[in-house]
Amino acid sequence: MTQHAGYSRWCYNWGLSLWNAAYIDGYKPNVSFPSECYANGMLRKRKLREVFTNQTKPLYPWMKNLSSKVYQYAFVNLGEAFTHVFQRIRKIPKV
Repeated sequence: MTQHAGYSRWCYNWGLSLWNAAYIDGYKPNVSFPSECYANGMLRKRKLREVFTNQTKPLYPWMKNLSSKVYQYAFVNLGEAFTHVFQRIRKIPKV
């Protein structure tokens, strides 16, 4: 269980770093990063999952031992955090 919690936090921080980089570049995160993930100036969480699954996850073999639902929900939570930021309910999430 603790491995899943750590994995979730790792994924959240990974996504947050991409979202922050995109935001600095002038893109608004929307409820995924390399330039092919931008659509109409918005960063899509679906694309974030695709990039993570296809490019990042293969670099870390230990992730295969953990549930894929963990990282999916980490990105959902990150999307909700940014939704709150843009609705001015909360501040930008921190690593």
